[in-house]
Amino acid sequence: MLTINVAVLLAVIVFFRLRRRTQARSRVEERNTAILVLALGVLLAPTPVGQGIMDLLGQVASGVTQASR
Repeated sequence: MLTINVAVLLAVIVFFRLRRRTQARSRVEERNTAILVLALGVLLAPTPVGQGIMDLLGQVASGVTQASR
């Protein structure tokens, strides 16, 4: 039996949608992409991968703020 992780499927869809040129997108496509990215974020946030990304971004942000002092 084949199982598909919804987060992986959404990541693939978002990847292919974002590869298109910006000029070729309509407002409806932009809105749908934003909704897909938001859904992907909600699915990834509670996972260990999501927590790792959040920790990494926190370290980068604190490094940037310390470097600007």
